[in-house]
Amino acid sequence: MPFQQGLLATPVPVHARHLFFALQQIDAAAAALQALLGEVDGRSLILGIGLPLSKALGRDIPGLRSFPQLDAVVENPSTQHALWLWLRSDERGDLFLRAQALEQTLAPAFTLVDSVDGFLHRGGRDLTGYEDGTENPRDEEAVEAAIVASEAGDMAGSSFAAFQLWKHDLTYFKSLPQPEQDDIIGRRLSDNEELDEAPESAHVKRTAQESYAPQAFMVRRSVSWADTRGAGLAFVALGRSFEAFEAQLRRMSGLEDGVVDALYRFSRPLTGGYYWCPPMGRAGLDLHRLIG
Repeated sequence: MPFQQGLLATPVPVHARHLFFALQQIDAAAAALQALLGEVDGRSLILGIGLPLSKALGRDIPGLRSFPQLDAVVENPSTQHALWLWLRSDERGDLFLRAQALEQTLAPAFTLVDSVDGFLHRGGRDLTGYEDGTENPRDEEAVEAAIVASEAGDMAGSSFAAFQLWKHDLTYFKSLPQPEQDDIIGRRLSDNEELDEAPESAHVKRTAQESYAPQAFMVRRSVSWADTRGAGLAFVALGRSFEAFEAQLRRMSGLEDGVVDALYRFSRPLTGGYYWCPPMGRAGLDLHRLIG
């Protein structure tokens, strides 16, 4: 079954808007989702379902759970929402207007509780200046990592997405000597080459996908963000389950071997949510597991 093509489409659009909704009226939820179906094309608009929504509707989505509360020295907050809409465009004004219309379509069943405007910075660099997603799987390997396989029956074509809004202390980070910045990331800013002698806390070493057992491959589709809360990275990780992301988050947080990712020296996640992205059917988004 086809997946929402925007999940893996490249290049990433210049602008994105992430909308997070809480469920307000359960009795009106199915009708609101039905009205939304015509808007979700899986390319310019991607939809993700949170556990609060599936539980409220009494439906089981195998593999869907809430963002974990990890018992770690660094905080990874869980701010799980019922519904996530991911809008993408090359025109920021279009996103603003479309978001307004979607909010009206979903009312009164759903209430908008958070929104994040993201943007592509220098072709895909983080605001620190370092390239983001260098080790992303590509082409068929991306599909294998991010999309549920055809053997999974009616779950085939779906994907599991983790979202975190990371806030950077850019003033502190940029005050550090360049070699120290490189050691935090694990790559040289000048040429993006991985540092052989980087410390064990370097972000690249903490998240090397092939170093896990089983290997923890996932596809990242992150962009930069900036608003009144600060600035940083709107992190999106896609997988055929949440296992790869969660394994990496646990290691980053020091729960695997006691070494905390150096990323936490200058950045902290403000949010955390898990979402199931349904497959596309012949007539559009397939929500039969939720409202069928």
